[in-house]
Amino acid sequence: MTNNGTFKGFVGTYTKGESKGIYSFTLNTKEGKIANVQVAAELENPTYLTITKDNRNLYAVVKDGDNGGVAAFSLNASTGDISEINREVLAGSPPCHVSVDSESRYVFSANYHKGTVESHLINQNNGSVQPVVSIIKHEGSGPDPRQEKPHTHYAAVTPNEKFLAVVELGSDALITYEVSENGALTEVSRLAANPGSGPRHLVFHPNRKFAYVMTEFSSEVIFLTFDAETGSFTAKQYISTIPADFTENNQGSAIHISSDGRFVYAGNRGHNSIAIFSVNQESGELTFVDRTLTEGDWPRDFSLDPTEKFIVTSNQETGNLVLFARDEHTGKLTLLQSDVKVPYAVCVKFLNV
Repeated sequence: MTNNGTFKGFVGTYTKGESKGIYSFTLNTKEGKIANVQVAAELENPTYLTITKDNRNLYAVVKDGDNGGVAAFSLNASTGDISEINREVLAGSPPCHVSVDSESRYVFSANYHKGTVESHLINQNNGSVQPVVSIIKHEGSGPDPRQEKPHTHYAAVTPNEKFLAVVELGSDALITYEVSENGALTEVSRLAANPGSGPRHLVFHPNRKFAYVMTEFSSEVIFLTFDAETGSFTAKQYISTIPADFTENNQGSAIHISSDGRFVYAGNRGHNSIAIFSVNQESGELTFVDRTLTEGDWPRDFSLDPTEKFIVTSNQETGNLVLFARDEHTGKLTLLQSDVKVPYAVCVKFLNV
């Protein structure tokens, strides 16, 4: 952040058409405007990104010929410039999700095509990603034709960072692994979601006791309680993200929560909207508030800016970022800007403040 209320953001993309790799942009919160879109790094299919808590490093999914894995970048927080340090790749398709812990000790990735979750150690001297420590290959399938095999879609540490929460879209499961000092993964708990729901991404409430999962196929948010001692989840509520009369193709995408824990936001690809829910702070249950159209096609991701007064959405198929103002009291969104071009935009991340 600069003194004039400007924040730096990054966008991961599919490198089809005109797309070159990772893009950067600035959000001016005083003017309510996105500007300065430019290529930050050229690499193939950096579809998902993550930034360390100290803003020293950025990690990206990467495709490298017939291989795929994770690329590590050094990050200059004052300029927003990034420079690749190294990459660790294995034969086959690249992951679809990457995350780090708060102390920048581990990198975790989820691989949709392989149905695996993988863990790496981070070199504490320069932030480079080290060779893979654990590769867990999942098994199982689901009733939807797209669930012919495991499709692991998300992997990130739980709030106490003792466990890794892994969302398995192909087999309708939420799997918890204990993380050892050396990054090895050991399964400790498993929750079965409704068959055919296709759980995709997860977010924790700031109270660390509640969690919310977006499903891709049933277009629902699952409210769960979390036991920090055992790492187990319990499903409490399923609530739809699309109108009851919407019968066309829809696939759920990203899910995020405001830092005060009052509102959950969930993306709909097909209906092309963000569904907004209020959170009962006592029970954790969700109540539908509103839906806002994303002014483009296939909203793959979105992000609350560091002030949480804005949300930036990425429409993959129309290749545009969309800026909304966010009402912190009602949770509702108001369109500000929709003409920001980023080809095949997938993931949106801001530098931490």
